[in-house]
Amino acid sequence: MAGALPAAAAGSGAHGAHGAAAAPGTAAPDNSSLVMVLDSSGSMADDDGTGRTRMETARSAVGTVVDGLPDHYPTGLWVYGADRPRGCTDTRLLRPVQPLDRTAVKQAVAGVRPKGDTPIGPSLQKAAEDLPGPADGVMGTRTILLISDGEETCGTPQPCEVAERLGKGRAGLRIDTVGFRVEGEAREQLECIAEAGNGRYYDAPDAKSLARQLQRASQLSADGYRFRGKRVEGATTGDRAPLLAPGQYLDAIGPGEKRYYAVDLDAVSTANFWATAVPQSGAAVDTFDALRTSIAYGTDSSCATNTEHFYQKEGAAPLTSAVARIPGPEGTRVCDRAGRYWLVVERESKKGSDAARWPLEVVHGVEAPLKNGVTPAASEPEYGVGGKSLPSGDPRDVRGGTGFNDAKELGRGVWRDRILPSQTLWHKVPAGWGQRLRYDVEFANEPTVEQASAYSYGAKRLFFPPARFPVGGGGAFTSTAVCNGRSAAIRMGSGSVSWTNRYEYRSTVQPVHTRGEFCISVTLGARAAEIAENPQIGVVLRLSVLGDERAGPEHGAAVLGKKTDNGPDKRGNSTAAADSDGTGGAGWTGIAAAAGAGAVVVVIAGLVFVRSRRRVATQTTRGSA
Repeated sequence: MAGALPAAAAGSGAHGAHGAAAAPGTAAPDNSSLVMVLDSSGSMADDDGTGRTRMETARSAVGTVVDGLPDHYPTGLWVYGADRPRGCTDTRLLRPVQPLDRTAVKQAVAGVRPKGDTPIGPSLQKAAEDLPGPADGVMGTRTILLISDGEETCGTPQPCEVAERLGKGRAGLRIDTVGFRVEGEAREQLECIAEAGNGRYYDAPDAKSLARQLQRASQLSADGYRFRGKRVEGATTGDRAPLLAPGQYLDAIGPGEKRYYAVDLDAVSTANFWATAVPQSGAAVDTFDALRTSIAYGTDSSCATNTEHFYQKEGAAPLTSAVARIPGPEGTRVCDRAGRYWLVVERESKKGSDAARWPLEVVHGVEAPLKNGVTPAASEPEYGVGGKSLPSGDPRDVRGGTGFNDAKELGRGVWRDRILPSQTLWHKVPAGWGQRLRYDVEFANEPTVEQASAYSYGAKRLFFPPARFPVGGGGAFTSTAVCNGRSAAIRMGSGSVSWTNRYEYRSTVQPVHTRGEFCISVTLGARAAEIAENPQIGVVLRLSVLGDERAGPEHGAAVLGKKTDNGPDKRGNSTAAADSDGTGGAGWTGIAAAAGAGAVVVVIAGLVFVRSRRRVATQTTRGSA
């Protein structure tokens, strides 16, 4: 169980596994960058409670941050209040945003002496100007990390107003704030800046917490979602929509917006569509903020619709909504016809939610029909059966990816990862025809900060088969777990992969209709930063792929393997990874099945939420959960 997780899995070393500190040499995400804005006002000369000055502690913490950042990660440093006893223009660039030089950053910080005022607003504006914009259309996270021990003393411009303007006007920008020994109005202002700037506020009441919170914020910048796809701009009306061929695309969507994309479909293929919105990790969202996808045909026919909500207020994470046009067996319905259809993606946001435009990954995948004369195997609607025992033994270290596009492939076994508050890790497991996935996600024993002894955080998970349709709990599987620093686990799995499952009405069964990669993503709620003592939390995954793999979806297909619980091959991968192409004609075109699938486990501090999906659909909609 997770309670036996070795201490190293939950530690805070500077060069640990993916999460609190990336090992030097780790590649930085494309077009991501970080600029730190350091308070050097007169109050930073005060005692930090340990006999050192606050500035001395801040220097050490910044050193810890740069030691943990990936090699060459674009990093800059601004400072304010360091040159004159008084002055609201006292803000200065110490290091421009450029490939990281750890020694140079530490030397620059070592020379800073606290003196003056606190011009936060002008410093944020200047720091934003120093961050490079998107290059060649590649999206990335650009982070301003503000470290301060007090509130703005200059008045104009107001820092919250600056943060709001920057957050709305600059795609991919987030502003995180760390309050060092602050309270009252100073803390409220830093919280306001972070919320307005699509970021998070981190409280640091002492020297140890300052280093911990800076590690969390900086690594969250370095581990941003890696996007993939061709740039496209959805239209506001169907008549102006761009025509999409099967493939993967990148767009952006703002609060209250609808984006239209045209597609031409034949009368026999299954067409899958999914949209993944990627807000800044931990940005402010409301329980009922939503992403909706639908398929329209003609002027008055809705073929399918699906709405996904966050169902929590613990900060944003990637949100996926998916729909499919599945021709009926008889082919007599309106939405079975060949012709022009429209994918419609809509974002709903409540007042006070993140107002930034979110990057949007849109995927159009096509599954060819079975070849003439091929009789598919019967559907396998059983879901929620626990199956065989999961593997035991010592876990092997693994570093999850940042999203669907770089999820780390795993096979049967026990795997250990680490995760930051607000972070999402991604792993994937291949499964073939007739097989199903079983896994547990376990959270390690974790020390908590003293003032958080009364708090707990919960875990919830979703599961996505290869077409990324969210699947809820049920049967023997648990949807949630309550965590308070002690070990906890959730249990999940899939139904067996069957081509005919597409005609089942249950949303836990219908999406499991093609072989491919089943991803597992784990998201830690933002409020865990207020509770957990270590920068990251240990996570263990126990995985099995159950059932005999078959050569294709047809009735009587040959069995490829004899084992019913596939063991790892010599590379440690599941034997399903070596699956032959026995699809009987039911293959993907345009975007490979490897474009993704995912099961999501979200750890939400304070409350446990069960994500239920509200599906309103006609024609070939997904079934209700």
